[in-house]
Amino acid sequence: MEELQGQVDKFEEERAAWKKERESWVEERKRLGTWKVRCLDTEGKLNKKIEDSEADYDELKEKYDGVVGELDDLKNCIIQEHINSFEKGLRQAAFFHQDVDAADSKFDVNKDVVDGKLVKEDESSPDEEAKKEAAEEEKEADDVAKVAHDATE
Repeated sequence: MEELQGQVDKFEEERAAWKKERESWVEERKRLGTWKVRCLDTEGKLNKKIEDSEADYDELKEKYDGVVGELDDLKNCIIQEHINSFEKGLRQAAFFHQDVDAADSKFDVNKDVVDGKLVKEDESSPDEEAKKEAAEEEKEADDVAKVAHDATE
């Protein structure tokens, strides 16, 4: 009987250990289930934010494209106004100076008057202009110095 009681006690200890292990597994499963629920919930929220962001992006892209188109239209209007103003100026010049033919080929919008000469705009650059101005100033300074020297003699 003592031997059987020893076996019963041994089984009770094993049963208690298994029961304790089972409880820890149940707790672990609950904990993992909670994390799973949290992850799925977070994933759903993130997917909703992504959808909202994509909708906002599409809306902003449409607005941007509209603004770019409007800007291009405005640029074209400005260019056309410049052309119209230039042609108006030519008509006024022809009206006030009837001996001038505004349709003459020597009236070229790609030319400008620089230092009293008609030159193509691409032939004159700001660097060349600066060099010319510096050379003229130096020449003028030399002329002034020469005149001052002659005046003292």
